Amino acid sequence: MAFVLALVLALPCAGEAAAADRRSGSDFMAPETRAMQADDMSNPAMLWVADGEQSWHRPEGAAGRACATCHGDATRSMRGVAARYPAFAEATGRPVDLSGRINLCRRTHQPAPPFASESRELLALTAYVAYQSRGMPIAPPQDPRLDPFRANGGALYERRIGQLDLSCAACHDARWGQQLGGSVIPQAHPTAYPLYRLEWQSVGSLQRRLRNCMVGVRAEPYAFGAPELVDLELFLMGRAGGMALETPGVRP
Repeated sequence: MAFVLALVLALPCAGEAAAADRRSGSDFMAPETRAMQADDMSNPAMLWVADGEQSWHRPEGAAGRACATCHGDATRSMRGVAARYPAFAEATGRPVDLSGRINLCRRTHQPAPPFASESRELLALTAYVAYQSRGMPIAPPQDPRLDPFRANGGALYERRIGQLDLSCAACHDARWGQQLGGSVIPQAHPTAYPLYRLEWQSVGSLQRRLRNCMVGVRAEPYAFGAPELVDLELFLMGRAGGMALETPGVRP
């Protein structure tokens, strides 16, 4: 543990990337992994997208409604939606991410039980909806109601935590592009979630990745769906504003 901390602190600092120098995590990957993401026939996350498309058309709940019952053709109605999340939800009085919005719709409009956090069903439907915005620029909503939550996400990003006493910024701003444990440290732009991670052999959410980082610095991770994780995502999507969505991504 002490060795890892010493290694991180010894790395030269690159500093936070300027807007013109922002790079997606895919830019730091091996050519073979980039090719896997770019080819829909090779991208394993497309299996989840296909499952999500089936779920989109499947009637569920007491009302017997499918997502398509209200929203119609997802290729048109969901175009650009993922680029604008997290967004403020009147029902909760705070921001929700795209998966949270899907579960809100299930509860209020179908109505049906919400999908479990990180379940294949939720990841698949979220990936399918986000896929409709692939290639579009991230466009964080300019909603003043989000300002305190975005500020909290920024504070969490800068806060040192865990036994290693590291913050998100300590790696992803100060030392992006350097190597740690054989892997390149990216700039932490969430441009491709949900994504397939080769390490996981599965699709996962940004919340799963954030929790992995917290465990990595020997901190207690927030529970799935915790407000802190949504606030962090809100802040991170703001930093990535204007960058292209890649969902569904592939990462090492």
